[in-house]
Amino acid sequence: MFERLITLIGTDNFKQINDKKVLLIGLGGVGSYSLEALVRNGFTHITVIDYDRIDITNLNRQLITTSNNIGHSKVIEAILRAKSINPDIEIDGIEKKLSKDSLGDILKLEYDYIIDACDDIDVKFALMEQSLHYRYKLISSMGTAKKLDPTKLSITTLDKTSNDPLARILRKKVKDAHINKKLWVVSSDEVPKNISALGTANLVPSVAGLLCVSYILNDIIKNNSN
Repeated sequence: MFERLITLIGTDNFKQINDKKVLLIGLGGVGSYSLEALVRNGFTHITVIDYDRIDITNLNRQLITTSNNIGHSKVIEAILRAKSINPDIEIDGIEKKLSKDSLGDILKLEYDYIIDACDDIDVKFALMEQSLHYRYKLISSMGTAKKLDPTKLSITTLDKTSNDPLARILRKKVKDAHINKKLWVVSSDEVPKNISALGTANLVPSVAGLLCVSYILNDIIKNNSN
């Protein structure tokens, strides 16, 4: 099933992708598309974490959702979808609400890459902070609500983000904690719409999810060529 991908990146790079362990935190608008891209790009060691169940309001932007699985566990539906694409995949699911205090038990499992697609600021910051002590490489999705233009998204470092309220909060936390490490994020510099509720179309979170996986895939290829 990966013939075209191997033609593009080569057998050695594909083997490296096969070997990496990836943790995906959050299976919403960003995370569900990240999972799809991981599976379809040859990643076979994946762990997904989410505590939530599918709600009808998720249908407009979350890839694992359908009108037939409302009320189902997001983790279980994610695993079913991944295995429907690649039955040989090794995918584990953790159904729990992650907190900064419970994060340590997860990180001890030693992942190569972590995709942060959650919306908990404390967990996002803890992942950045703990990346100083664990060997994983982190890519964090910033805010995608109140935005409509996916071309405004980019892979950048946290210090270079703009027009992103979530990134602004995290920049301050990082500065106050004296963290000098480069922190890679996916962020949009589009000015958010002036609305009170967190309105979201699938256009921006979907592309953000794909960019998170693009960061990992290209990092593997770059390191394998050195």
